Amino acid sequence: MTRVAVIGGGRIGEALVVGLIDAGYAIKDLVVAEHDGGRAADLSSRLGVRVTDAAADAAEGADLVVLAVKPSDVDRVLTDLGRIELGGQREQVLVSMVAGVSTSRYENKLPAGFPVVRVMPNTPILVGQGMIVIAPGRYARPGHLETVGEVLGAVGRVTTVAENQMDAVTAVSGSGPAYCFLVAEALIDGAVGVGLSLRTATELVVQTMVGAAAMLQESGESPNDLRAAVTSPGGTTAAAVRELERAGVRSAFIEAVHAAKERSERHGSATE
Repeated sequence: MTRVAVIGGGRIGEALVVGLIDAGYAIKDLVVAEHDGGRAADLSSRLGVRVTDAAADAAEGADLVVLAVKPSDVDRVLTDLGRIELGGQREQVLVSMVAGVSTSRYENKLPAGFPVVRVMPNTPILVGQGMIVIAPGRYARPGHLETVGEVLGAVGRVTTVAENQMDAVTAVSGSGPAYCFLVAEALIDGAVGVGLSLRTATELVVQTMVGAAAMLQESGESPNDLRAAVTSPGGTTAAAVRELERAGVRSAFIEAVHAAKERSERHGSATE
C-alpha cells in the first residue's frame, strides 16, 4: 500500500485523508502534519491517524508527500522538509495541491531530479465527488502519475493535462462549483418568487442539478442535445431559454471563465 503523508490538515487535507480511509487505506499508512495544535488534536481524535507538527517527520518514509497548505506556507514547509534526506533509499513523489505554485519552484529547492506532480482539486472532494486534475513536473514519470491518480481517485475523478493548462483548469473546474452554486441560488430565488416555499424550492433545484449532471455523465450525449430534448418548440422551456439567451447568460459564463483564467495567471506570477 502506498504510504501517504499529508502536509496541511485543513479542509482539503482532511478530505483527502477521509477519502483514503473510506477507500480502505490502513491508518498506519497515513500521517498528517498540522502546525496548529488544536486542529492537530482534533484530527487525531476524530480520524485516528498519526498527526505531527513537523512536515519532515510526516514525510520521512512516505511514498507520496502531499502539500495541502496555503501558498504563503510553501517556503516554510520546504525548509522543514530540507531537514531530512528526501528520496534517499525510497522513491518519493511530492504532490502539490497548492494553488498557483509551479512544479519548477519545488524542483529548484528539492534534490536534483526529484519528481513533482501538481494537482488542482475542487471543493466537491469534500463529498468524494471532486474533479482532480494532475500535471507532471519535469522529472515525473508515467508511473508516478499512475500512483498519484490511484491515490487521489479516492476523492473524485482524475485526469491529466500539461502544466501550462492549469490556469485554464482553475478557471473551469477549480472555480466551477461556485458557478453552479450561483445558478442554484438564482433558481431557488426564482422558485420562491413564483410561490414555492424555500424548502421545496431548494429540494427541487438541488435534485434537478444532480439529475442533470448524472445525465451528462452517463448518457454520452452533448449538453446541446440534452437541452434540445427538453426544449419543445413553443413550450415553457423554450420561453425560459429564450430569456436566458436574451440576458446574455451564455456569454457571461464564457467571459467568467476567461476572467478566472487571467486572474489565476496573475496569482501564479505573484507566487514565483
